[in-house]
This record gives sequence, C-alpha cells and structure tokens, in this order.
Amino acid sequence: MTDSQVVKRATGLVGQFNAAGVLAPGDVHVALRIGQLGNEPDERVLLAAALAVRAVRSGSVCLDLARLDDIAIDNPEVVELRWPDPADVVEALRRSPLVVGGNAGPLCPLRLVETDDDATLLYLDRYFRQEQAVRDALRNRARSRPPVDDESLSGEIARFFPDAEVADRQRLAALVALTNWTTIIAGGPGTGKTHTVARILALLMAQYGAAHRIALAAPTGKAAARLQESVREQAAELDLPTTMTASTLHRLLGWRRGGGHFRYHAGNRLPYDTIVVDETSMVSLTMMFRLLDAVRPNARLILVGDPDQLASVDAGVVLGDLVAGSPSGGALHPRVATDPAMAPGADAESLNTQERQQVEAGIVTLRKGRRFADAIADLAMAVRAGDADKALAFLETPSDALIFVPPDDREGVRQNLVDTAAEVTVAAANGDVTAALRAVEKHRLLCAHREGPYGVERWSHLAREWISATTPDRLDPAQWYPGQPLLVTANDYDARIYNGDTGVIVATEDGLRAAFHRGAQPLLMHPSRLPVVHTVYAMTIHRSQGSQYDAVTVVLPTEESSLLTRELLYTAITRARHRVRILGTEAALRAAVQRQVSRASGLRREIRWHS
Repeated sequence: MTDSQVVKRATGLVGQFNAAGVLAPGDVHVALRIGQLGNEPDERVLLAAALAVRAVRSGSVCLDLARLDDIAIDNPEVVELRWPDPADVVEALRRSPLVVGGNAGPLCPLRLVETDDDATLLYLDRYFRQEQAVRDALRNRARSRPPVDDESLSGEIARFFPDAEVADRQRLAALVALTNWTTIIAGGPGTGKTHTVARILALLMAQYGAAHRIALAAPTGKAAARLQESVREQAAELDLPTTMTASTLHRLLGWRRGGGHFRYHAGNRLPYDTIVVDETSMVSLTMMFRLLDAVRPNARLILVGDPDQLASVDAGVVLGDLVAGSPSGGALHPRVATDPAMAPGADAESLNTQERQQVEAGIVTLRKGRRFADAIADLAMAVRAGDADKALAFLETPSDALIFVPPDDREGVRQNLVDTAAEVTVAAANGDVTAALRAVEKHRLLCAHREGPYGVERWSHLAREWISATTPDRLDPAQWYPGQPLLVTANDYDARIYNGDTGVIVATEDGLRAAFHRGAQPLLMHPSRLPVVHTVYAMTIHRSQGSQYDAVTVVLPTEESSLLTRELLYTAITRARHRVRILGTEAALRAAVQRQVSRASGLRREIRWHS
C-alpha cells in the first residue's frame, strides 16, 4: 500500500481497511462523504458503506452482509484484519440515518434489503433503483403477449425448421420469440444462437411485412459488427434485407457525449418493433436499465448470450441472474406448449422440468454444440459444471484436441507461434488478404493477466523473440510490416473499426494496408487511419470474448491469482475450434474450475423487505 493510497482523514475501521489495501481511496471518500451528509458517526456503518462502494467497483450490484469478509484480494494483510460481526453491522444499519433518514433530511443513500433466501443485502440507492426498475419492466412485459397469426406462423416455422416432429431447441426459441415480448436465448459458442436469430427475423418479416422495424445491437462495436455480418450472410437464404445493420447499445440509445445522457428513454422511446441484443452477458445492470427504459412496451426484446462467459466489466451479471433465477411466466402459446421439445424424453434437445419452466418465462437455452471438437466441448462442460476431477481426466487423456503441459514446457507454443507467423507473413507479403486473415486466426495465445510472468506483456515479448529468431529482420513493433498482427483498442465508427477488432498488415499494389474481416469482403485501410492499435502476439482472455481461433494456448497464472476463475477458463477454452493447449499446474487448474465469480445482486432473488 503506497502513501498515495492511504486516506489520512480515514479513522477507525475504514482507516484500518484502507491501510490494509481492502478499500481504495475512492471507496473511502464516498463513504466518508455520505456519512458526513447523514451525520452518521458509527464506524461499522461507514465501513459497510465503503465496502458497498467497493462491491460495485468489483462488479457486484450490492454487498452481501453475511459475507463481509469474502473478499478475493491478493494481500496477506487482509487475514489480520478484525472483521465486525455481520449481525452487528446489520443492526447498526437498521438504525442508521443513511438507511432510514434523520435530522439532516430524508436523504437515504443506502438501501437495506432482505430476500426470500434470508440474505441481507446493502445497496447504494442508485443501483437498488436500477435493479428494481429492471425487475418491474420485465414483469410488466410478461403480463401480455404479442398477437401472432397462428396459421401463418405454423407455415413459416415449417419452412425454416422442416423437421416438425423432432425436438429442436432452435425452433423452440424461434416460437418463444414470436409469442413473447421478452425472450432470452442462452447458449455457449457454436450452439447456433445467431443462426436462430436470423430465422426469427425472417419469421417476423413474414408475419408483419417489410414495415416491421428491427434493430440489431451489442455491447461492443466488435460484437455488433460480427452480428451484422452473420445476419447478412444468411440474408439471401432467408429473404432478409441485405442492408440490415447493427450498432452498439450506446449508439442505439443515442449517447450524447456532451450532455452525458441518452436520446432515447422513457419519455422518448426507441422507434423499433423488435430489438435484438447479442452478447448480453457483457451488458451491465445500468445499461440494461437504460435499454428497458427506452424500449416500447409493445416491442419485442430478444436478449442473446452465454451466461457462463465472463460478465460485464461494470456492475451486474444480468443475463446470468435472469437465466439462473426463479422463472415466472404465464400460460404458453399453444404452438409452444405442443412443440416436441417441450415433451419429456431422452432426446438431447428435449427439455427437463426446470427448462420447461424457463420457457414459460421466455428463456430457452441451446445446448447442442455445432462448432467444437468433441473433446473441447466435453472439457468446457466439465469446467462449467465445476467438476475439476473430470476436467483433469479429459486433459490427461491423450488427444490431439486437448494438451495440458507444465508452465515451463514452452516448445509447443513456441512452434505454434513461429509457424503461424510464417504462414501469415508469406500470405501478407504476397498480397493474399483472405489467406493472411485466415492464417492469423489459426492460433492465439491467451493470458489471464496483462503484466507479470504470466501476463500478456511478458508473453508478447517472448513471442517476438521466438519469431524474430526465425526471420532475417528483427520485428520492430514501432514500424508497420507485412504479417504484423493487429489489435484495435478504440472505436472509429466512420472507419468501421471497433475496439477488439483483430487484423493484419498486408502488402498491396498501393502499399501496406491494414486488413480486417468484414464478411465476404475484407476491409482494407491505410495504417495511418487506424485508431489506437497494438501489435498482438498475445492477448487477455477478456479481450478474446466473441472471437474464435482454430487453436488457443492458455497461460494459467498460479492458483493464488484472484483472476483465475471458472468463467475465465471456460471463456478461454471455448475460443478454440479444434485444439486447446493449457500451460499451468494441476493446482492452478483446480483453482480455476472451483473458483466461481461471485457477484452479489438481488435480481435472481425475490425481495421480502427493503428500507
């Protein structure tokens, strides 16, 4: 802990936890400020307020008061701290003017909540209101169902899903989307989520005609571009407009940079009949609140994503909460209720009891993988289930698809990096843009950390050294060169370049150009026009979300790393189509599988009482 991180005016418990590194200066300043406004002297309340601020900063929506000391932090001093008794903290909060109001006025910046599973949660008021608004909006939208032409629907369903007698979750998802105002289509990579979305759009156009207004969106520019490309690739087959576009959620809602708010909201609703949001696992609570605030009550909202992947960097895990929560819905449309997938059976596409209840709430989870080698799918399922023994058994079984080696066994990854770079360079130097873009996605090195011995910086340096040793010229990251792999880290909407895009420098008749995947026709531009861009021989697992590679090498940190979680490992594994290599120890792998991201929220619970 440096002197600059210690808040000198912080005393008592807040000061102790700040000095130990649990609380950042921002956590302390906010807690002390609201304590001053409410004339609150109780150090237990001030500590709880600071921890609530820290919880939001760490991705939670609230603080679970029964788990005050359940803080994942790499600091041995935390063990020595004297944590107050949670029951005493709750009693102090119940009396606190910050919760119930006081002589200083009705200001109540903290909310105390009890849930049906006997949890006691502490919220900053803003996030409590947002969570309640999301809950209320979804419940209100579930009270009615959109009108559909049953005869037309049956005919179009038969057209796009011809095996009517076979259990098919993609068809079921389409039926649910047509007969609900809000639908969640969940599933891992390769389960056909975007394939299903394209057919839903075709069904909507068949039901309501070309005048039906559709918006496609995603949390990031990269995800939006990928959604747009996927839909356009299927447009001719499904009689969809080939000009359908997708945007970021910020653009959809009309973010006004100068004003700091959105153009569309409850007083000015979005002018669309159907809105599809892809990669919803990355949507924060605040953004979901903004979206639901702006969607018309009689507009369909289709949320698509993988709840097992890494969540938003901001507070909330909305998709995971909605899929894992207690579903509540009304009577099913007869066409949905009689679909073969709804009948109990041994077919892999048939639903179990819980999944049938989810369908009533507009939730369909796609299970059948269509993209991975079987061994990768088996490993991903074991990790998702938290079964470390099974995951290790898969990794230790001889297989071309799964390789598990100690951290110092670098020969395999070195060879992959060198071979991939050579293939990319040859194609790029010859001006073969398509081959260069295909080759750059053959292998990707993924790290949990940015820095340190297991981080991107260290492994990028190693990669450059290995590749340089096999080429006549030493690679210079400050210069453009054919075969240079690129990672964009800022959006440029006019240039159609987005944060997270990966590409490659190629030699053309007009000189060096940066090439990026854009459907059937790659995007080429002069490197000087690029926004912030880096040479990428290694990248973080977070950055890899939404991307796919033929093979990946995953560098695991030591088991003590707080970044090492089940969601991180699952995300890394599912980036690969054909082969996964993991560099790490058995202890690190077990820690990853057994440690689940813990983000406190109340969205998946029922609230029994709140302040």
